[in-house]
Amino acid sequence: MTPEKFFPYQNDHMFAEQVAISELAQQVATPFYCYSQSAIEASYLDYQTAFAQQDALICYAVKANGNQAVLTTLAKLGSGADVVSVGEIKRALSAGIPAEKIVYSGVAKAEHEMEFALKQGIFQFNVESEPELELLSQVASRLNKEAAIAFRINPDVCAQTHAKISTGKAENKFGVPLSKAHIAYNRAAELPGIKIQGVDVHIGSQLTQLAPFSEAFTRIASLVEQLRQAGHNINVVDIGGGLGIDYQGEDLPSKQAYADIVEQTLGHLDCKIVIEPGRSLLGNAGILVSSVVYVKTGEERQFLMLDAGMNDLLRPSLYDAYHDIQAVNRVDKPLKPYDVVGPVCETGDTFAKTRQVHQSKSGDLIAIMSCGAYGAVMASNYNARLSIAEVMVKDDNFAVIKKRPSYEEMINQDIVPSWL
Repeated sequence: MTPEKFFPYQNDHMFAEQVAISELAQQVATPFYCYSQSAIEASYLDYQTAFAQQDALICYAVKANGNQAVLTTLAKLGSGADVVSVGEIKRALSAGIPAEKIVYSGVAKAEHEMEFALKQGIFQFNVESEPELELLSQVASRLNKEAAIAFRINPDVCAQTHAKISTGKAENKFGVPLSKAHIAYNRAAELPGIKIQGVDVHIGSQLTQLAPFSEAFTRIASLVEQLRQAGHNINVVDIGGGLGIDYQGEDLPSKQAYADIVEQTLGHLDCKIVIEPGRSLLGNAGILVSSVVYVKTGEERQFLMLDAGMNDLLRPSLYDAYHDIQAVNRVDKPLKPYDVVGPVCETGDTFAKTRQVHQSKSGDLIAIMSCGAYGAVMASNYNARLSIAEVMVKDDNFAVIKKRPSYEEMINQDIVPSWL
């Protein structure tokens, strides 16, 4: 799915579905995030169709975008949730996602988090280490409950993606090494309160090729067969997420091709397949809309200085991530090279360098594309900047799904001690 399908131009003016971005800006004020509900639904249904012939549970990775309107949209389609904190469990439950469709990932689950998840009756804990397993056993035994688990296995496969979002190599912090998997499962079988049911693998994010998936899944299939021979009842394989999106014209595999790889490598095991898509459901379903504050001419280049900053969209600063940047109104405007920057007092507050954007002036609207995932969820109030609004569009309707707070509300979160 490309952004243009749900954020099209009509007469050189950008729309979100059937709502003009310029009208949203008048109503909401920039900067703001805008999501297309139809885009979210279409991406989810693509997964559902692709895996229709397999026993599959789609668990949306809540960390990509945890807005309640987004989660409610997916819950109504039947989605489960992949979560990494108690907060995300509570968000999922509040949106109507049942506990039996929740998978709890994360590398450092605390005791109180385990207790909460066990009391809800979640589908599975994806256990990252043997110390975590020992603590989970203690908590489950104390509560007289049984924790269904899968170990996250690190298969030492290079995901061919950015180093900061690669998770399946030996040097990464995630998971149990493949070489130690048998030790971990044998220990789990000895512990009270633990029910072994699955194997989990997630090798990274924004994968644009199928070969790393095929390599990782083949190794996991072999492990499942060995574990079964050793007497462990493995009936779930959690394949993680990782399928990339089109940020700058990448030639991406389809969800059907991804599902076919799963069937080819894991189908003979007759296991339930858990899929944890995040970016590929939300990434191209959202944009960040900003206004040009100034156009500044420097010694060697021109700067588009926006009212959105790195505190609103961290990915370019954190990952050197590429996001397409478009003028909302491009009528009779030539393309010009700009450095597109924000107002935050950091050199790293840069969205793009020497990027071709339609000629702009102060007050013009700019859309930063493919921001539906890992945009708003990674935002902060750095420089005492207010959190920005979030908007959802469906056909010709829109709603503010997260309001911009006042300065007073932001300041009043702090508590001055009595001795001051």
